[in-house]
Amino acid sequence: MGGSGARELAGYLLALGGWVSALAAAVLPQWRQSSYAGDAIITAVGLHEGLWMSCAAQSTGQVQCRLHDSLLSLDVHIQTSRALMVISLLLGFFGIIVSVVGMKCTKVGEEDPVTKSRIAVAGGVLFILSGLCTLAAVSLYATRVTYEFFRESSVPINARYEFGSALFIGWGATGLTMLGGSLLCCSCPPKEQRGQRSYRQSQPSTAREPPVKMPSSPIRGEQCL
Repeated sequence: MGGSGARELAGYLLALGGWVSALAAAVLPQWRQSSYAGDAIITAVGLHEGLWMSCAAQSTGQVQCRLHDSLLSLDVHIQTSRALMVISLLLGFFGIIVSVVGMKCTKVGEEDPVTKSRIAVAGGVLFILSGLCTLAAVSLYATRVTYEFFRESSVPINARYEFGSALFIGWGATGLTMLGGSLLCCSCPPKEQRGQRSYRQSQPSTAREPPVKMPSSPIRGEQCL
């Protein structure tokens, strides 16, 4: 496996790791957590909220979680982040399948390397789009958390929310997915190779003609009178 194949494999592994991280970020309930800033720090109960559930962790180690009751009653930024994460995971899933077909280290479609490289590029584009959706979902949620934390309100600071660990996992997943997709996009065949393939396809297939036997010259002794 040459340098191009190694680059494709590295990009695929990075993108796969980013997709798994995005899946973990979407499932985890730590998208925002209780803030411990301020003078009176309350550590008896820690609150965590995610896209699908909210949890309360007590100082004794007991954790109680509850799913969000209604979809329509949720805030707009939660619904939007949910949709973006689902789209991101779907795009990444299709990118995994398409990239396996297009990678040079697989035997699928190896008789046509140009088309195989284009399939790998398509898989890289899907990974990049998946990373962009994850970035949009995490950044939108983080912007809302930041706004609610710094706005003027009667709620004390230690009762507000700040960034949870799932947001940082989502940002890391974005970097891995987009980097892996970019490496897969480098599998685009050069122009010379594409030109040679189109030239070979344009040549007509002609059958070889059998050789024509030339008549032998007359014998010198046989002359016409």
